[in-house]
Amino acid sequence: MAPGGGILIPTRLPLLLTHEGVLLPGSTVRFTVGSARNMQLVSQRLLKGTSLKSTIIGVLPNSRDPEHDSDDLPALHGIGTAGIAVQVVGSNWPKPHYTLLISGLCRFRVSSLLKERPFVLAEVEQLDKLEQYTTPATEGVSADDGELRELSKKFYQASLQLLGMLDVSIPVVAKFRRLLDSLPRETLPDVVASMIHTSNKEKLQVLDAVSLEERFKKALPMLTRQIDGLKLLQKTRKTSPDNEKRVRETFPGRQFNLDEEDEDEDGDDTTVLERKVRAANMPEAALKVCLKELKRLKKLPQSMPEYALTRNYLDLMVELPWSKSTKDCLDIRAARTLLDNDHYAMDKLKRRVLEYLAVRQLKTSLKGPILCFVGPPGVGKTSVGRSIARTLGREFHRIALGGVCDQSDIRGHRRTYVGSMPGRIINGLKTVGVNNPVFLLDEVDKLGKSLQGDPAAALLEVLDPEQNHSFTDHYLNVAFDLSQVLFIATANTTATIPPALLDRMEVLQVPGYTQEEKVEIAHRHLIPNQLEQHGLTPQQLLIPQDTTQDIISRHTREAGVRSLERKIGAVCRAVAVKVAEGHPSIKTDTLIPAGPVEPEGGSQNTLLSAGVIPPEMPIVIDHIALKDILGPPLFEMEVSERFTLPGVALGLAWTPLGGEIMFVEASRMEGEGQLTLTGQLGDVMKESAHLAISWLRANAKTYQLTNMVGAPDPLEGTDIHLHFPAGAVTKDGPSAGITIVACLASLFSGRLVRSDVAMTGEITLRGLVLPVGGIKDKVLAAYRAGVKCVILPKRNEKDLEELPANIRANLDFVTAGNLDEVLNAAFDGGFQRTAGPPAAPQLTSKL
Repeated sequence: MAPGGGILIPTRLPLLLTHEGVLLPGSTVRFTVGSARNMQLVSQRLLKGTSLKSTIIGVLPNSRDPEHDSDDLPALHGIGTAGIAVQVVGSNWPKPHYTLLISGLCRFRVSSLLKERPFVLAEVEQLDKLEQYTTPATEGVSADDGELRELSKKFYQASLQLLGMLDVSIPVVAKFRRLLDSLPRETLPDVVASMIHTSNKEKLQVLDAVSLEERFKKALPMLTRQIDGLKLLQKTRKTSPDNEKRVRETFPGRQFNLDEEDEDEDGDDTTVLERKVRAANMPEAALKVCLKELKRLKKLPQSMPEYALTRNYLDLMVELPWSKSTKDCLDIRAARTLLDNDHYAMDKLKRRVLEYLAVRQLKTSLKGPILCFVGPPGVGKTSVGRSIARTLGREFHRIALGGVCDQSDIRGHRRTYVGSMPGRIINGLKTVGVNNPVFLLDEVDKLGKSLQGDPAAALLEVLDPEQNHSFTDHYLNVAFDLSQVLFIATANTTATIPPALLDRMEVLQVPGYTQEEKVEIAHRHLIPNQLEQHGLTPQQLLIPQDTTQDIISRHTREAGVRSLERKIGAVCRAVAVKVAEGHPSIKTDTLIPAGPVEPEGGSQNTLLSAGVIPPEMPIVIDHIALKDILGPPLFEMEVSERFTLPGVALGLAWTPLGGEIMFVEASRMEGEGQLTLTGQLGDVMKESAHLAISWLRANAKTYQLTNMVGAPDPLEGTDIHLHFPAGAVTKDGPSAGITIVACLASLFSGRLVRSDVAMTGEITLRGLVLPVGGIKDKVLAAYRAGVKCVILPKRNEKDLEELPANIRANLDFVTAGNLDEVLNAAFDGGFQRTAGPPAAPQLTSKL
């Protein structure tokens, strides 16, 4: 027993080392422990002890996180708090740990450490009398010191003032009221400092104040600061919520929300939530729903699962940007400069973005357009969307739709389901925090369909400018305005996009790049990026334009630039090895740019690849070094080598990966007039082959086409085999009609088709040439293959305006309206024909 009748704590105490939180006498704090020392203390002392003294432990602030346990004991704080473990709860998730509820008794000073393992045991000296926290005293401070008595009186009055500013109906405030009446005044500094909002550093100052006078002096400024903050907060609440927000931003150090945080601790936070709902500035319909759910939430006990569902719903409604938006940067010249710096070529896309900016500058209420970039992979569709967001000064959010087959991903789940959540559109708005971002719907052509619905149909309301001002997510069940969102969709082809969804978007074609454009892109963007990623500098590696052209033409064959970037990355990796081997401590500021050195016995790059000499700076990649790094060329100019016999023609095809050249081969042998088609052909292509055969048989006399024995019918006694090489690749479409005609005409006439001519076009049974699509991609493929002349349908002549000027200058274009013009252009010297019967006179319709 203590001399004054109180209880003495043991002189030897096991110490609980805490990193966060400070336990003061008279307060109750919850600690989570997971370190080895603390776990051993709990298991050996608290879980096995039965008496009161066996559950008393010392709580000591630690200078280091005890979770990172080590053999060396960290520096310990000199003064701690003895406490009783009121509750011990263990858990194995996410890792083994204990949660302790400890009530503070009194201060102690560590005299000496007795042992460090398995837990810390120390000899301690009690500093406070234990009875002062357990026995009420109405006389207050019993000291004769007048200053101490004055401090005690001032502190008690300030505590009463703080209590008068709070809502007594809140449980924690009612608890504060009871403590204020029952505890002696010398205990108030510890109790009040543990209840008001103070930092751990300030609580440590109160803990270290052994003298009662010093303790009052440390805690009184904290109490006064809390009262001043509540006064300022109440004053601003009378004006507007905006002022309250401004005050909180201006005085981040002031702890204004004593009652709010205490409400969170006791679970009664509906008042704070209601204030947030009213401050969210949501539409009237949404506010009505939220207030109804909030009223229902107040009646639900927290133990019910429905309480958490309703609370999550209200939290989402508060976090959504109902009226928060960013201001557009409407500087047309700056936007044009930024787009030109980020992307080379793509004139149509840039022009459309600048048009949107210009109209937005003239009329601020313009709805966000729905743009759809359609083009082969690797041409920069996604990066253009990101640049548009930077140009407008808006937030950017990308939603990957590839493989999505559930409509709930778009529209969300209804809240009646377990694990329900909002759709990707609402989640994206919550993430960006504004209601006018740039949304990139990536790979919209790869949406799936399953038993859970069609997500493409769910996108109809999202991407309809006339409907998305009231988009309704199943989870929210209230309308949200999406009209200010700028939606950009990307796709490789429009063939798999449902017509109803495609009708709601403005399609902008993004064709592949020409060789000259690829060279510019490589030297403006790809090579600097790869140098930075591989830790190289322009003073260490130099790739001339001739080498870049060689990589483009002989090592890649694509519409975009992804393979080109990978090849440049391979060159950088090879050079990085040589730089690291020859100059392990090289510094870029000491490098002097120099041209390639030609030592005796071979070029610099040949010796470099053999590892004979250290490289001179910069390392210049020529054709020899390129072959050593990338190997032999993957693609050769094989067009002229294929035209050695009659029965071969060169066609042009469009694929989702860009334009491609396509050879058509034909041979004949004795037989019964059968036609054999090989090469993974679709139904449309097979029909084109039958059309070509029928037209040639019908015009065999006109063009002097015979079979193997000279009969007028080319198929009499002859079998025809028509083959499309690359049989593993599925091919379909009407674009090969005129190519098949030229191939069969070459076979039947014994003449060679020009090896520098490629063609594309659809045919009819009467010999007319109909227009086809993908002209720019096809012409670029012909240009990459070294073709000099391209035969196109006459009605596709307008599509040539989209081609770059250098392509139009280097290629000859023949526009044909019928097959006679096609044959004359496909063969050297034209294709002779005999004079046919006179044409029938034109009859005027009487209708």
